[in-house]
Amino acid sequence: MDRRRFLAFASAAVAARALHTTTARAAAAPVKPMELGLLIKPFGAPEQHIRVLHELGFTNCFLSLDDYLGGFTPALVAQYRELLDKYSVTVTTVEVVGPGPLTWDFQRGPSTIGLVPPSTRAARIDALRQVSDFGKAIGVTQVQTHCGFIPEDPADALYPGAVEAIRAVAQHCKDNGQYFLMETGQETPTTMARMIRDVAMPNLAVGLDTANLILYGKANPVDAVAILGPHVRSVHAKDGKWPTNPSELGEEVLIGKGLVNFHDVFAGLHKIGYKGAVTIERETSGPQQIADVRAEKLYLERILKEVTA
Repeated sequence: MDRRRFLAFASAAVAARALHTTTARAAAAPVKPMELGLLIKPFGAPEQHIRVLHELGFTNCFLSLDDYLGGFTPALVAQYRELLDKYSVTVTTVEVVGPGPLTWDFQRGPSTIGLVPPSTRAARIDALRQVSDFGKAIGVTQVQTHCGFIPEDPADALYPGAVEAIRAVAQHCKDNGQYFLMETGQETPTTMARMIRDVAMPNLAVGLDTANLILYGKANPVDAVAILGPHVRSVHAKDGKWPTNPSELGEEVLIGKGLVNFHDVFAGLHKIGYKGAVTIERETSGPQQIADVRAEKLYLERILKEVTA
């Protein structure tokens, strides 16, 4: 389904449901500054995932939606609007990183991740346009992805194409009334700041992943806030350790067990007036993930209380 037909059908679905959802939607309060949320990958069991995050005490979430690529239908829009209303959950951001191939390491990562590799660039621009349109249909104003190993050298042959690709996605998001966020990780904060300058789109911003900066060996997240702070509109709370094998990323660990100084990260964000959510991302699964998220939520609540008091 092309974008124009999708938006027409989605708008019809939204309009048809409007009279039935007004009361339920009013129950979902706006996300407060630095309010904790949870990243979920809901494909296959969306209600289960949304119900669990609601039961864990979260009012907002970040949706990772790669498994839906090619299937963002009006029926899916209606399903998600109904579930978000039912559980009074707000979606802060939608994300896709595919289609593949994707290899999350230092060996093949530069040639497979994000909008930098020319071979997958067009397909990923299309994927981001799809998720942007879906996000608009369910009322989400932020789209995020990994843009890839953006060259440190602006004279690199890959750099101009990456600038144009990011600008194309940012323009599509702008047309949808959305911000386009580059997630930190594969590049230094200074390189990301340069990309923001060179793309020159008012809706291009940053999704700060506190652990990725360490896992990729690029920066300390406290320093990243000092460099990128005014551009940050999304935060992934995640912890990790520096890479010790030059072929592999560092290790993601339970929040509080790694090297991220969350107190100073949050203090820096609070000082500059960050208004967005703080989204827990724990890359485990099943019962262990739920147990980890419970522990991380308590840990972060304590620090946020100290920082925002």
